[in-house]
Amino acid sequence: MASPPLIWALTDDRAGNTAQVLGVVEALNLPVMIKDVRYNVLSKLPSAFTGANAYTLVTESRKALEACLPGLAPDIVISAGRRTAPIARWIKRRALKPILLIHLMYPPSGVWDFDFIIVPNHDRLPSGGDRENIMRITGAPHQVTADHLNLAEENWKTQLGGIPRPFIALLMGGSTHSKTFPPKRVGEFGRAVYRMAAEVGGSILLTTSRRTGVASEKALDEAIPEPRQAFFWSRGGENPYMGFLALADAIVVSGDSVSMCSEACATPAPVYIYAPDDITTPKHRRLHQELYKLGLARPFLGRFDNWAHKPLNSSVEIASAINDLIDRRVK
Repeated sequence: MASPPLIWALTDDRAGNTAQVLGVVEALNLPVMIKDVRYNVLSKLPSAFTGANAYTLVTESRKALEACLPGLAPDIVISAGRRTAPIARWIKRRALKPILLIHLMYPPSGVWDFDFIIVPNHDRLPSGGDRENIMRITGAPHQVTADHLNLAEENWKTQLGGIPRPFIALLMGGSTHSKTFPPKRVGEFGRAVYRMAAEVGGSILLTTSRRTGVASEKALDEAIPEPRQAFFWSRGGENPYMGFLALADAIVVSGDSVSMCSEACATPAPVYIYAPDDITTPKHRRLHQELYKLGLARPFLGRFDNWAHKPLNSSVEIASAINDLIDRRVK
């Protein structure tokens, strides 16, 4: 393997997966080429049909990768999620040289092709899926580092219009594939967070996500009066998400997003997770219980307490393990 190795990071339109890849890449502190891929309708096929190929990519994405193979093939590919796994395996077959495949989350098929697999503790491994090359982590890797938070704080602290502290950041997700988070419940949640802030004379920093939906955004808009600073995904504009994380005196997060829960816990601020059983999947509940046990978060009970915790950052742990793997391969 050349030194430094040529690394490709596969990103796509899944924001959570991309954030995980970029978090690990940044922590590696090595030169990396970002290969952003886009899919066609075949990507919706069950994983058993995908194999090690690139037919799920739109023509432009596939040709951009083919132009580099095999002559400019990477030494390492870092990927995440169900849809990039077949692409990583296809690159390995086209490269005509040894390649390290590193995958975040358990791959849907072809597990033997991957040299290093990172799986969160809240994900169950398939029967017989426990392997020596698997690393278990808490939550999801991300880009919420002290440097990014400091920069975001500088960029956003003058844009809050003098609203009073403490700042309660509300990170809102929405319905998942298996659980519905109806607008009425969203409104109730928003009113509870507003009461929490009002009791301590503070303000809400609200940011919604792609999954929130217009109806739920409307419910939040009505439930949370001034003082506040609000970003609604459907209305566009610059998302202050990182700035709100940096400035928050406390963070309340809906428990439907592994990424948002992990990123909230990457700050030293108190973190409260709203996750009633009827709108929360077993996988998410396993994550929440792990965060509670580690003292990184508490259940949302509508009360503000001033406490702190060590920031969560599995990206650094993963990067250290990858660097060790690279060193062993070089030797």
